[in-house]
Amino acid sequence: MSKAVLAAAEKTKSKDKAGASEGVKPRKDKVLMLSSRGVTQRMRHLMRDLEALLPHVKRDSKLDTKSSLHLLNELADLHSCSNTLYFEARRHEDLYLWLSRSPNGPSVKCHVQNLHTMDELKMTGNCLKGSRGLVCFDGSWEGEHWSLMKEMFTHVFSVPKTSRKLKPFIDHILLFSLLDNKIWFRNYQIIEKDPLTPSGPPQSSLVEIGPRFVLTPIKIFEGSFGGPTLFSNSEFITPAAMRASVKRIAGEKYRVRKEGEKDREERRKRVREDVEEDELARKKVFA
Repeated sequence: MSKAVLAAAEKTKSKDKAGASEGVKPRKDKVLMLSSRGVTQRMRHLMRDLEALLPHVKRDSKLDTKSSLHLLNELADLHSCSNTLYFEARRHEDLYLWLSRSPNGPSVKCHVQNLHTMDELKMTGNCLKGSRGLVCFDGSWEGEHWSLMKEMFTHVFSVPKTSRKLKPFIDHILLFSLLDNKIWFRNYQIIEKDPLTPSGPPQSSLVEIGPRFVLTPIKIFEGSFGGPTLFSNSEFITPAAMRASVKRIAGEKYRVRKEGEKDREERRKRVREDVEEDELARKKVFA
């Protein structure tokens, strides 16, 4: 896999040089990143990690409302951003991620699971802040909705060479993999030489940096943060419904246990009533 990564890096560099020589207009995509009210510390750290990986991101303050998401298109226009990353927190424990192509769409809503920040993982990998990362996908991105999401992830996570904060280095890879209809995100450092033998021959390898998280696609809309639904995940169950189901099962177990205790008590009572009173019983002897 490391040879393929190095080949992709060389291909990216050659494309940049070819575009500059042919006078092709460079891509100037910018990404607006913001969150809703109620985000937790871990969610804020995830946003901070993504901001460090993407030098073309512009942070904004939190959005006060969760019902008027069309306001995000106006904010993106004010910041001259063509893409939007919106983190929506619910009940201080559930996190949803919106990816939108502003202002005309499309937009994708995903549920974020199993997120771990760089501080939590403490991986040995490292990369230069502001460097360009290779956006790679595995071979499972087939189908109309997966192809659309692949294109949107490419626009959001691939850093254009015209970014002001960009440093001209390619030293890490952003990997998006599909497994069980979920999107697995990983960030790896590209090491071209063995640290133990720096003077030896090149031995390219990958070392994970972080963060890591899993995305479950929920819906794809034709417009930006709304509009006709292009794709809907019928297998998705909300975390609130899952927690309610767990509580319902626990409540059913409690009800069955209490009914069993009540039946046993009634059975003991009937047994005591059916037993004939003995003449030598304590009540009669010491009466």
